[in-house]
Amino acid sequence: MKKLVRFIVKNMLLFIVMSILWVLAYKWIDVPATPLMGIRKLQSEQNHTVRHNWVPLEQISKDLQLAVICSEDQHFMQHNGFDKEAIEKAIAEHKAGKRLRGASTISQQTAKNVFLWPHRSWIRKGLEVYFTYLIETFWTKERILEIYLNSIEMGNGIYGAEAAAKFWFDTTAKNLNKSEAAAIAAILPNPRKYLANPPSSYTEKRAAWIFIQMRNYGTLVFDKPQQNEYREH
Repeated sequence: MKKLVRFIVKNMLLFIVMSILWVLAYKWIDVPATPLMGIRKLQSEQNHTVRHNWVPLEQISKDLQLAVICSEDQHFMQHNGFDKEAIEKAIAEHKAGKRLRGASTISQQTAKNVFLWPHRSWIRKGLEVYFTYLIETFWTKERILEIYLNSIEMGNGIYGAEAAAKFWFDTTAKNLNKSEAAAIAAILPNPRKYLANPPSSYTEKRAAWIFIQMRNYGTLVFDKPQQNEYREH
Protein backbone atom coordinates (compact mmCIF):
# COMPACT_ATOMS: atom_id res chain seq x y z
CA MET A 1 0.00 0.00 0.00
CA LYS A 2 2.83 2.39 0.85
CA LYS A 3 4.48 1.68 -2.50
CA LEU A 4 1.22 2.48 -4.30
CA VAL A 5 0.83 5.76 -2.40
CA ARG A 6 4.43 6.73 -3.18
CA PHE A 7 3.89 5.87 -6.84
CA ILE A 8 0.75 8.02 -7.02
CA VAL A 9 2.32 10.97 -5.19
CA LYS A 10 5.48 10.76 -7.32
CA ASN A 11 3.50 10.78 -10.56
CA MET A 12 1.23 13.58 -9.40
CA LEU A 13 4.25 15.74 -8.56
CA LEU A 14 5.80 14.88 -11.93
CA PHE A 15 2.57 15.86 -13.71
CA ILE A 16 2.38 19.17 -11.85
CA VAL A 17 6.00 20.05 -12.67
CA MET A 18 5.68 19.04 -16.34
CA SER A 19 2.38 20.85 -16.79
CA ILE A 20 3.76 24.06 -15.30
CA LEU A 21 6.79 23.88 -17.59
CA TRP A 22 4.46 23.25 -20.55
CA VAL A 23 2.37 26.32 -19.72
CA LEU A 24 5.47 28.45 -19.12
CA ALA A 25 6.90 27.39 -22.49
CA TYR A 26 3.78 28.66 -24.29
CA LYS A 27 4.16 31.99 -22.54
CA TRP A 28 6.86 32.71 -25.12
CA ILE A 29 6.59 29.95 -27.75
CA ASP A 30 3.77 30.05 -30.28
CA VAL A 31 1.50 27.00 -30.21
CA PRO A 32 2.37 24.93 -33.32
CA ALA A 33 -0.68 22.63 -33.17
CA THR A 34 -3.48 21.57 -30.84
CA PRO A 35 -4.90 18.16 -29.89
CA LEU A 36 -8.12 19.04 -31.75
CA MET A 37 -6.23 19.44 -35.02
CA GLY A 38 -4.87 15.92 -34.68
CA ILE A 39 -8.24 14.50 -33.64
CA ARG A 40 -10.01 16.07 -36.62
CA LYS A 41 -7.30 14.68 -38.91
CA LEU A 42 -7.77 11.17 -37.52
CA GLN A 43 -11.57 11.39 -37.66
CA SER A 44 -11.66 12.53 -41.29
CA GLU A 45 -12.34 9.81 -43.84
CA GLN A 46 -11.00 11.97 -46.65
CA ASN A 47 -7.87 14.07 -46.95
CA HIS A 48 -8.23 16.68 -44.22
CA THR A 49 -6.32 19.90 -44.78
CA VAL A 50 -5.40 21.88 -41.69
CA ARG A 51 -5.19 25.63 -42.33
CA HIS A 52 -3.34 27.32 -39.51
CA ASN A 53 -1.10 30.39 -39.76
CA TRP A 54 0.08 32.00 -36.55
CA VAL A 55 0.17 35.79 -36.37
CA PRO A 56 0.94 38.01 -33.35
CA LEU A 57 -1.97 39.74 -31.64
CA GLU A 58 -1.06 43.12 -33.09
CA GLN A 59 -1.68 41.67 -36.55
CA ILE A 60 -5.20 40.58 -35.64
CA SER A 61 -7.95 43.11 -36.16
CA LYS A 62 -9.04 44.87 -32.98
CA ASP A 63 -12.57 44.38 -34.27
CA LEU A 64 -12.12 40.59 -34.21
CA GLN A 65 -10.57 40.72 -30.74
CA LEU A 66 -13.55 42.69 -29.48
CA ALA A 67 -16.07 40.58 -31.42
CA VAL A 68 -14.99 37.29 -29.85
CA ILE A 69 -14.94 38.81 -26.38
CA CYS A 70 -18.44 40.24 -26.86
CA SER A 71 -19.59 36.92 -28.28
CA GLU A 72 -17.88 34.43 -25.97
CA ASP A 73 -16.87 36.11 -22.71
CA GLN A 74 -17.79 39.70 -21.95
CA HIS A 75 -16.16 39.54 -18.49
CA PHE A 76 -12.84 38.29 -19.89
CA MET A 77 -10.88 41.31 -18.72
CA GLN A 78 -12.24 41.18 -15.18
CA HIS A 79 -12.43 37.52 -14.14
CA ASN A 80 -9.62 35.23 -13.01
CA GLY A 81 -10.50 32.51 -15.50
CA PHE A 82 -14.00 31.63 -14.32
CA ASP A 83 -17.16 33.70 -14.75
CA LYS A 84 -19.08 33.06 -11.53
CA GLU A 85 -22.07 35.07 -12.71
CA ALA A 86 -22.36 33.08 -15.96
CA ILE A 87 -21.98 29.76 -14.11
CA GLU A 88 -24.69 30.66 -11.59
CA LYS A 89 -27.02 31.79 -14.39
CA ALA A 90 -26.48 28.57 -16.37
CA ILE A 91 -27.21 26.47 -13.27
CA ALA A 92 -30.36 28.48 -12.47
CA GLU A 93 -31.65 28.08 -16.03
CA HIS A 94 -30.97 24.33 -15.93
CA LYS A 95 -32.89 23.99 -12.66
CA ALA A 96 -35.76 25.89 -14.28
CA GLY A 97 -35.97 23.18 -16.94
CA LYS A 98 -33.95 24.78 -19.70
CA ARG A 99 -31.16 22.97 -21.56
CA LEU A 100 -27.83 23.20 -19.76
CA ARG A 101 -25.72 25.70 -21.67
CA GLY A 102 -22.01 26.25 -21.55
CA ALA A 103 -20.51 28.94 -19.35
CA SER A 104 -16.87 28.50 -20.38
CA THR A 105 -14.73 31.60 -20.47
CA ILE A 106 -12.15 32.39 -23.15
CA SER A 107 -9.51 31.26 -20.65
CA GLN A 108 -11.24 27.90 -20.17
CA GLN A 109 -11.66 27.44 -23.91
CA THR A 110 -7.99 28.24 -24.43
CA ALA A 111 -6.94 25.71 -21.78
CA LYS A 112 -9.14 23.05 -23.38
CA ASN A 113 -8.05 23.75 -26.96
CA VAL A 114 -4.32 23.96 -26.29
CA PHE A 115 -3.75 21.28 -23.65
CA LEU A 116 -6.73 18.90 -23.69
CA TRP A 117 -9.26 17.07 -25.84
CA PRO A 118 -12.80 18.16 -26.87
CA HIS A 119 -14.95 15.30 -25.50
CA ARG A 120 -16.69 16.07 -22.22
CA SER A 121 -15.95 14.12 -19.06
CA TRP A 122 -15.39 14.90 -15.38
CA ILE A 123 -11.68 14.15 -15.78
CA ARG A 124 -11.30 16.56 -18.67
CA LYS A 125 -13.34 19.21 -16.87
CA GLY A 126 -11.12 18.88 -13.81
CA LEU A 127 -7.99 19.22 -15.92
CA GLU A 128 -9.56 22.19 -17.71
CA VAL A 129 -10.02 23.96 -14.37
CA TYR A 130 -6.40 23.15 -13.46
CA PHE A 131 -4.91 24.42 -16.74
CA THR A 132 -7.17 27.50 -16.67
CA TYR A 133 -5.74 28.37 -13.26
CA LEU A 134 -2.20 27.91 -14.61
CA ILE A 135 -2.61 30.10 -17.69
CA GLU A 136 -4.33 32.82 -15.68
CA THR A 137 -1.40 32.67 -13.26
CA PHE A 138 1.48 32.62 -15.73
CA TRP A 139 0.12 34.34 -18.83
CA THR A 140 -1.23 37.84 -19.33
CA LYS A 141 -4.75 38.41 -20.63
CA GLU A 142 -3.16 39.63 -23.84
CA ARG A 143 -1.26 36.36 -24.27
CA ILE A 144 -4.37 34.29 -23.51
CA LEU A 145 -6.33 36.16 -26.18
CA GLU A 146 -3.46 35.85 -28.66
CA ILE A 147 -3.25 32.08 -28.23
CA TYR A 148 -7.05 31.74 -28.27
CA LEU A 149 -7.39 33.65 -31.54
CA ASN A 150 -4.60 31.62 -33.15
CA SER A 151 -5.78 28.19 -31.98
CA ILE A 152 -9.56 27.91 -31.99
CA GLU A 153 -11.53 26.21 -34.74
CA MET A 154 -13.12 28.76 -37.09
CA GLY A 155 -14.39 26.45 -39.81
CA ASN A 156 -13.87 22.92 -41.09
CA GLY A 157 -10.08 22.55 -40.98
CA ILE A 158 -9.73 26.29 -40.29
CA TYR A 159 -7.81 27.22 -37.15
CA GLY A 160 -7.01 30.72 -36.02
CA ALA A 161 -7.80 34.24 -37.18
CA GLU A 162 -5.39 34.42 -40.12
CA ALA A 163 -6.64 31.22 -41.75
CA ALA A 164 -10.27 32.20 -41.07
CA ALA A 165 -9.84 35.66 -42.59
CA LYS A 166 -8.31 34.15 -45.73
CA PHE A 167 -10.88 31.36 -46.05
CA TRP A 168 -14.06 33.30 -45.32
CA PHE A 169 -13.26 36.77 -46.70
CA ASP A 170 -10.03 36.45 -48.73
CA THR A 171 -8.25 38.97 -46.54
CA THR A 172 -5.84 39.00 -43.60
CA ALA A 173 -6.68 38.91 -39.92
CA LYS A 174 -5.36 42.44 -39.58
CA ASN A 175 -7.70 43.80 -42.25
CA LEU A 176 -10.97 42.27 -41.06
CA ASN A 177 -13.64 44.94 -40.65
CA LYS A 178 -16.38 45.03 -38.00
CA SER A 179 -18.96 43.14 -40.05
CA GLU A 180 -16.51 40.42 -41.05
CA ALA A 181 -15.24 40.10 -37.48
CA ALA A 182 -18.78 39.79 -36.14
CA ALA A 183 -19.59 37.14 -38.76
CA ILE A 184 -16.58 35.01 -37.77
CA ALA A 185 -17.37 35.39 -34.06
CA ALA A 186 -20.97 34.37 -34.78
CA ILE A 187 -19.99 30.89 -35.99
CA LEU A 188 -17.80 29.99 -33.01
CA PRO A 189 -20.48 27.99 -31.16
CA ASN A 190 -20.33 25.46 -34.01
CA PRO A 191 -17.79 26.51 -36.66
CA ARG A 192 -18.14 23.33 -38.70
CA LYS A 193 -21.91 23.78 -39.02
CA TYR A 194 -22.35 27.53 -39.54
CA LEU A 195 -21.04 29.69 -42.37
CA ALA A 196 -19.51 33.12 -41.90
CA ASN A 197 -19.78 33.86 -45.62
CA PRO A 198 -22.34 33.54 -47.11
CA PRO A 199 -24.09 33.72 -43.76
CA SER A 200 -27.10 31.66 -42.75
CA SER A 201 -30.09 33.34 -41.11
CA TYR A 202 -28.71 32.23 -37.72
CA THR A 203 -25.30 33.71 -38.46
CA GLU A 204 -26.81 37.00 -39.61
CA LYS A 205 -28.94 37.34 -36.47
CA ARG A 206 -26.09 36.42 -34.13
CA ALA A 207 -23.64 38.69 -35.98
CA ALA A 208 -26.11 41.57 -35.69
CA TRP A 209 -26.35 40.97 -31.92
CA ILE A 210 -22.54 40.83 -31.63
CA PHE A 211 -22.22 44.04 -33.64
CA ILE A 212 -24.51 45.81 -31.15
CA GLN A 213 -22.49 44.45 -28.23
CA MET A 214 -19.29 45.71 -29.83
CA ARG A 215 -20.76 49.16 -30.28
CA ASN A 216 -21.99 49.32 -26.70
CA TYR A 217 -18.97 47.80 -24.98
CA GLY A 218 -16.34 50.32 -25.95
CA THR A 219 -12.76 50.11 -27.16
CA LEU A 220 -10.54 47.19 -26.22
CA VAL A 221 -7.40 48.46 -24.48
CA PHE A 222 -4.48 46.50 -23.05
CA ASP A 223 -2.72 48.74 -20.58
CA LYS A 224 0.91 47.86 -19.93
CA PRO A 225 2.16 47.00 -17.39
CA GLN A 226 -1.15 47.50 -15.58
CA GLN A 227 -4.11 45.10 -15.58
CA ASN A 228 -5.92 44.77 -18.91
CA GLU A 229 -9.33 46.34 -19.05
CA TYR A 230 -12.05 47.74 -21.28
CA ARG A 231 -12.04 51.47 -21.64
CA GLU A 232 -15.57 52.75 -22.16
CA HIS A 233 -16.31 55.53 -24.60
